[in-house]
Amino acid sequence: MARVDVSAPMAGSIKEVLVGVGDRVTEGQEVLVLESMKMEVPIESPAAGTVAEVLVAPPQPIEEGQVLLRLDV
Repeated sequence: MARVDVSAPMAGSIKEVLVGVGDRVTEGQEVLVLESMKMEVPIESPAAGTVAEVLVAPPQPIEEGQVLLRLDV
């Protein structure tokens, strides 16, 4: 089974985590909401799979490129 990292496209803070470990997700499904420059930015799953790890929680600040969660695909 391959592992896929979901990374932050920009710096900001975690507003909401929409999935948990063990959840099945589809490609394009919103999995997190990031707040950056007073805008809410949905983060989508790049592939279908199962959430293996959630590495962040609200209101944690994050950096661009930081791994937010991992999927088993």
